[in-house]
Amino acid sequence: MEKIDIHLANEQEKVMAAHLLATSEPWITLHITEDQCRKNCHDPEYLVYMAYKGGSPAGIIILDPRGVAGSPYIKSIAVYPEFRGEGIGSKLLAFAEDLFRNKARHIFICVSSFNRRARNLYEKYGFKAVGEFRDYIIEGASEILMHKWI
Repeated sequence: MEKIDIHLANEQEKVMAAHLLATSEPWITLHITEDQCRKNCHDPEYLVYMAYKGGSPAGIIILDPRGVAGSPYIKSIAVYPEFRGEGIGSKLLAFAEDLFRNKARHIFICVSSFNRRARNLYEKYGFKAVGEFRDYIIEGASEILMHKWI
């Protein structure tokens, strides 16, 4: 299995991350624009990491170190289409946990109710639903807050 390299994103990689997010689900369905994604990727409060596999960009994760009641929050995670199903999402989740393991006891993530594939991954990885925000971003869909002890 090829090694996955994960490092803090540089400015060019943040632009790439914003484009990946804006052209992927759930951001398409949620009507989140590339400009909004770019603002998130360049927000100094967030940590943006880029994953590479075989020298190619494979995925991104955006972390808010004090996101939910002072506990880390995974703001966004996305994998390039050609790398989906290869464990990149799991590697990014493990990376986030390892990053905060000595600093926090909890980690959180939200998932859109219509994004079953992502929710299945998070549940498989040990996250449990702890709350639901109905019609939070778009009417007819919920955002599910999920939690995991680390």
